[in-house]
Amino acid sequence: GVGSTDLAAAMATGKLWFKVPESFKLIYYGKINSWVSGKDLILFTIGDIGVDGALYQAMEFCGEAIQNLSMASRFTMANMAIEAGAKNGIIEPDETTLQFVKPRAKRPYRIYRSDREANYAEAREYNVSKIFPQVALPHIPSNVKDVREIGKIEIDQVIIGSCTNGHLDDLRVAAKILKGKKTAPSLRLIIIPATPEIYHQALREGLFEIFLSAGAVISPPTCGPCLGGHMGVLAEGEKALATTNRNFRGRMGHSQSEVYLSSPAVAAASAIKGWICHPDEIMKKGFKGSRVQGVK
Repeated sequence: GVGSTDLAAAMATGKLWFKVPESFKLIYYGKINSWVSGKDLILFTIGDIGVDGALYQAMEFCGEAIQNLSMASRFTMANMAIEAGAKNGIIEPDETTLQFVKPRAKRPYRIYRSDREANYAEAREYNVSKIFPQVALPHIPSNVKDVREIGKIEIDQVIIGSCTNGHLDDLRVAAKILKGKKTAPSLRLIIIPATPEIYHQALREGLFEIFLSAGAVISPPTCGPCLGGHMGVLAEGEKALATTNRNFRGRMGHSQSEVYLSSPAVAAASAIKGWICHPDEIMKKGFKGSRVQGVK
């Protein structure tokens, strides 16, 4: 957003002043643990550097672990760069990127890569083998803990979806956990696909049948409860676990409500238990969350 003076100048001249952001290089290496996705990596990162740790910078995510992530996980990480104060989040295109872009591109496109001699304002490395499913506690995205360390926190509502984690792979992970199970009594589970395309594909794959059988409500693509708009607004004292990107006080409703942030895997498992838990408490077998191709 801009102030009234900048807005008037832009309307009069068709131009606006922008500062080119410095780049912050974040390197992720090692083997990704079971149930860990891009959401866990970005929550861990924000927990490390803080909500102003990349202020007005471009966060460049790279390393072997990033290359092993699905496009859904990459979108999630870029989506939440702003929660660290960044101007944007970028990942260098690779074959996974091109496979996603080619069937969707409507005009010629160019591929940009960082210069070998590029200067970075800062660089950090993360060993992802030491990162496990994460949860951001109220009331700030940097208040992050390993899900195994937070104790038994009972919840009233679970949101799976939104622009942050409403991709097809996210819904597949949730369906894998929810299949054949029921949500906890009195808990509300709301599924929000990110786009109409994802909505229709999830419908074709039978994911909605799994969600409905589990007791979920399926919403059309919308911001909805994420910003306290509608369909899932929290009452006083209620607690929600959401795969959305922000958990500020009053964000999802009443100022005395609480919002916790997690991945779809943690959210789905928690919807069954009725409190925030590790997916292993529901699923006996481990699962690599980086690439999901369907529900079996």
